[in-house]
Amino acid sequence: MTVELNREAIARVAALPAVREAAESGARLVALWPLTKAMRMDNDAKYAENLQVRVTRAFARIITGEDVTVPDAEFVYEGADSIPGRPQSIVDVLLAANDAYDTMAGFSESGDASLVDEAAESLGVAWPDDVSVAVHEALESVEAAIDAGMFDTGVYTVPGAADGDGDAAGSADAGDADTAGEAMDPSDDEFVPSPALTDAMAHRFAAALAVCDVLVGATADSAVSTGGAPASDAAARAVLPVLLAVNELREQIAVPRICLTDDQIRGLLDVRAKAADPSGASEGVTLDAVADYIAPLAAAEWAKHREDVLWDPAEAKKKAKEEDEKRNKEALAAKFAHVKNDNKETVEL
Repeated sequence: MTVELNREAIARVAALPAVREAAESGARLVALWPLTKAMRMDNDAKYAENLQVRVTRAFARIITGEDVTVPDAEFVYEGADSIPGRPQSIVDVLLAANDAYDTMAGFSESGDASLVDEAAESLGVAWPDDVSVAVHEALESVEAAIDAGMFDTGVYTVPGAADGDGDAAGSADAGDADTAGEAMDPSDDEFVPSPALTDAMAHRFAAALAVCDVLVGATADSAVSTGGAPASDAAARAVLPVLLAVNELREQIAVPRICLTDDQIRGLLDVRAKAADPSGASEGVTLDAVADYIAPLAAAEWAKHREDVLWDPAEAKKKAKEEDEKRNKEALAAKFAHVKNDNKETVEL
């Protein structure tokens, strides 16, 4: 299995409207880094904890088919190995999902493809040997591209795109800021990231989507042989380890992680299956379908992450108080709107 990361494929996907919108949302988030305020660092740590809770809950719902709740996932994340009144089977799967999540977290630093096997084992996922080999080959090919500098954090260079002067055409330098967009504080609501930063994010995100398309296709197809059929629970379960791997790949190439709910994971497989050509000639078509499906979800996730990082309890309390006072004034004004003025001096309420 190969992952196509050439100039044309990445540029095409990066230019899709949904991917561009997501890239701007991601760029607005990463522009906040490096975090220097303790409150923001704490907020980001809490977001990361919550992300793991959400991901492991989604995985447990797919594996068990049960109504795994947020409190279930929170209790297990916090160290519980049993929950009074809840099935032990749910707890056990949540424990396994957390083991897989923690195991795969090392991939963003090491790029060790063998970690995906450990994650799969924790989740009780057994791929056929040829699929396991294909997953390894795909991840290793991506790591080779990273080592070659294809995903430099500051500059995204499209391979084979050098112009006559030896400069890489299609490169996006995140540090070459557009003054109109980045003169503003990145924490401002009106902040617009520079086109260069958005372009860099779009290209890296597009590359991660290409990897996701290939890995999801290989692992889902190992569980479902009927072309175009709705995603089964077996297929949804089969893709869980590679979803973790792709999330860590995103982190490795400076694209924020995302979370898909159990329904969204099934939806992704349905969308991809419907786009696939039963003859196998669907390369590019499934990638576009995957990109169009995931991009809006990523945009919303990254907007939420940014809001969580910037959240200030004192400021939130102040705004809530101001809004309450405004509503009270409006309600009081409406209550006495029928009272005749009689040209008397207006008294501000």
